[in-house]
Amino acid sequence: MEAAVEPGNLAGVRHIILVLSGKGGVGKSTISTELALALRHAGKKVGILDVDLCGPSIPHMLKVQGQAVHQCDGGWVPVFVDQAQSISLMSVGFLLEKPDEAVVWRGPKKNALIKQFVSDVAWGQLDYLVVDTPPGTSDEHMAAVDALRPFSPLGALVVTTPQAVSVGDVRRELTFCRKVGLRVIGIVENMSGFVCPHCAECTNVFSRGGGEELARHAGVPFLGSVPLDPKLTRSLEEGRDFIQEFPSSPAFPALSSIAEKILNETPI
Repeated sequence: MEAAVEPGNLAGVRHIILVLSGKGGVGKSTISTELALALRHAGKKVGILDVDLCGPSIPHMLKVQGQAVHQCDGGWVPVFVDQAQSISLMSVGFLLEKPDEAVVWRGPKKNALIKQFVSDVAWGQLDYLVVDTPPGTSDEHMAAVDALRPFSPLGALVVTTPQAVSVGDVRRELTFCRKVGLRVIGIVENMSGFVCPHCAECTNVFSRGGGEELARHAGVPFLGSVPLDPKLTRSLEEGRDFIQEFPSSPAFPALSSIAEKILNETPI
């Protein structure tokens, strides 16, 4: 309990959400980024902790790649995404000398950095901290959950795509959550159909409904289906605010609904 009141830690963070999936390539970083933007537009102060140490993509998605991390009395100062400082981000991407440098580390070094991110980043006062994790259920996940446990994280948002192969891997992620005592806030089905850029018709390229069926079988909430939309892809590539710029996109109501359900879960 003593660590919970040290300066520079998570004492000022009201809610912590881990974004998980047992499979790579399902869009965890996309969901983490868009959730943070949606919560910001709802008037909340949000931090993003990017613990995907081998694939830190969120700095690019928020157009802050190449920024430097500074030190203060409380530890590392996260990088602020906007002038109002309503979204802050910490990522190993800020600590690499070159943007294409590979993180070739064994487990203990990764675990040590994750623990340092939790204890030594001066987040200040936040309504939400969104933790973007790598694929899988091993070292980094255990390190993140163990380091965050004293701060009573709200729970996990689990991301899948519609295919049976992805759903099977994500089912193992739900087992991981149960084993470590992490509550599942809900499941998001990403890449749920492709939105034609010309006619806006949504075609089920991969199939549909796997995430909702998994949620029903697992007895956890289904938070929504997010379609593949070229506008969303472009906004992430260019570091633009999709939530603000593309309210007419079919992906917009899905992302807004997911954020609204999390806000309803955590009245503050």
